[in-house]
Amino acid sequence: MGTAVQVMDALAEVADPDDAVFLQRFFKTGPGQYGEGDVFIGVRVPATRAVAKRFAELPLEEIGVLLDSGVHEHRLAGLVILNRLFERASRPKARDDAQRERLADFYLAGVRRGRVNNWDLVDGSAEFVLGEYLVDRPRDLLFELAGSDVLWERRVAVLSTFAFIKRGDASTTLALAERLLDDREDLMQKAVGWMLREVGKRVDQVELLSFLDAHAPAMPRTMLSYATEHLAPAQRAAYRAAR
Repeated sequence: MGTAVQVMDALAEVADPDDAVFLQRFFKTGPGQYGEGDVFIGVRVPATRAVAKRFAELPLEEIGVLLDSGVHEHRLAGLVILNRLFERASRPKARDDAQRERLADFYLAGVRRGRVNNWDLVDGSAEFVLGEYLVDRPRDLLFELAGSDVLWERRVAVLSTFAFIKRGDASTTLALAERLLDDREDLMQKAVGWMLREVGKRVDQVELLSFLDAHAPAMPRTMLSYATEHLAPAQRAAYRAAR
């Protein structure tokens, strides 16, 4: 099963100081930036996933230790392991609803105490745990998160809907997008625009176009750019000109 310390040691073995410098810059960890104060030891995502795979049975309390670490790669490894635990508990022939609820609550607690706190951590976990858990449940929680003052909680809300989109359901994505039209954070505008684009690609382009017809003039430029990225050039230009 292993321990959090063993995971940390395994990550340290594959860490690269040069990569640490690059990742600190890439994830905007400087004063006033969205990742201010985050610490990287220099482990790329494929190596982090490889380490996480070795600790697939890590107990939840040990995953909690990883999430509470100040080191970004420790938190990422914890989330990768959590994803796999949730996937295993969701397999049709051995579905464990009690475990699924336990894991979703654990994830949400981590989000709310600020441990899922960069875009890669959100994007690599929200749909796979919270989104999958809420597929056949009420989704009020996502609207609560979308109303948070915390950027990462709002991004979790939007990215969780990717699980619904992949099942052909755009309703929650569109409702959240309408609510978040005035969000001034660049990372939220990108997230909302991305999910709208996926609605057009995976669900129904008509639903995307209807949303754009109603809201394009009020959409922030970044959000609109992402949302229209895969439209025909003439359509894309028309919507962008509507601003």
